Amino acid sequence: MTEKFSRWDSADYLKTEQDCADYFALCVEDDPGDGSLIRQALGTIARARSMTQLAKDTGLAREGLYRALSADGNPEFATIMKVIKALGLHLSATAPRSAHA
Repeated sequence: MTEKFSRWDSADYLKTEQDCADYFALCVEDDPGDGSLIRQALGTIARARSMTQLAKDTGLAREGLYRALSADGNPEFATIMKVIKALGLHLSATAPRSAHA
């Protein structure tokens, strides 16, 4: 009997708003500093929800969003912020935890 495997896609597991928010927060925290994990997370969340709807909400072309949020994409910061806002996510900053606190 031959086994069939399908490619694992984290978008299949982002069912709720909270799932998406938690996934995004973890990716922001774990990003290596080049934005690659943040870009990937936004692309995954967009696919989980609807890339077509995201295109409408941001006023950007769907194909352009796929390109910008792909592994080889290099979106402008304004594009990232439009996508974050349209997905109902928030980007925030906190001070690093001090060892003396």
